[in-house]
Amino acid sequence: MSDYKIWVDADACPNPIKEILFRAAERKALPLVLVANQMIRIPPSPYISQIRVGAGFDVADQYIVDHVEPTHLVITADIPLAALIIEKGALALNPRGELYTVDNIKQKLTMRDFMENLRGSGVHTGGPDSFSQADKQAFANSLDKWLVRV
Repeated sequence: MSDYKIWVDADACPNPIKEILFRAAERKALPLVLVANQMIRIPPSPYISQIRVGAGFDVADQYIVDHVEPTHLVITADIPLAALIIEKGALALNPRGELYTVDNIKQKLTMRDFMENLRGSGVHTGGPDSFSQADKQAFANSLDKWLVRV
């Protein structure tokens, strides 16, 4: 598994997802790197590390894009970051268990931009649903599928 690695866009990643990732990294002896512009609490482990980047718009995203390789998995809810990851040949998985793919990323970017334009014009669109136990389970299932393949 030495060529495989999991990157986490950690600033907005829910804590239950981080816990699942910590256990998976230990169980599979798989490198897990959390990237954020603040310190993140991580357990002591030879497999788990963090990179603290400077403050600024998309600094953590750019760090991940600069270091990701095709055998890597990136955990992010950031659709533009997921698109860049897919362009580099790697995989992106959101914390609710949905895999971003070449087949669905353009549609997701279009919908994101549409909703952003609506909000910019003053339309209240609401936010995402709160993170649920079903989301946590969907993420764990998707992560397990990837882990089985590697």
